[in-house]
Amino acid sequence: MVIPSLVFGLVLFVVPEATSIPDSFKGTLFYLIALSTLVIPMVTVFGLRLSGTLRSVHMAELKDRAIPFSVTSIYYILTVYFLYQKKEFDPILWQVLGVITLAILVLTVVTFFWKMSAHMTGMGGLLAAVLVLGLKFPNFQPLYPLLGSLVLTGLVGTVRLYLNAHKPVELYVGLAFGFSLCFIGFGWIWA
Repeated sequence: MVIPSLVFGLVLFVVPEATSIPDSFKGTLFYLIALSTLVIPMVTVFGLRLSGTLRSVHMAELKDRAIPFSVTSIYYILTVYFLYQKKEFDPILWQVLGVITLAILVLTVVTFFWKMSAHMTGMGGLLAAVLVLGLKFPNFQPLYPLLGSLVLTGLVGTVRLYLNAHKPVELYVGLAFGFSLCFIGFGWIWA
């Protein structure tokens, strides 16, 4: 859930030429996106845990993931719809979040049958965002963000394996899926 905030942080603040949003409005917009894609879904997951609907916030079992992933998908869809309706906003905003939402929707559907890594799907999306921004915007120097993203991806994958939360194939498929979808989607947006 943190990855969309990181992607929008890159788009709004690190690569300002990626969007036409005025600088005076970027902070407010970033907080709105972080609220609807990070804070509210996390509060919902903790609420589901406190109510007993969810056995653990770790969602170790496949059946534990269905409700939180579905509810999170709804939050993301509503945020994309809100951004789409605001014609005064740069369409890049809803398009980028739309690609991320598509990844979450596919992940949610897959979750009903198989435990693909959501963490690695997000990390693949972050890697794709850094690469696409580096390819499309010559003023953006992607070396350090890319190295940081690669190290973070390795750490996340290692921790998921250490915690026995996933099998290696679940991590690899999640990473490949997140990277592929976001690389194609973001590449199309900034074509």
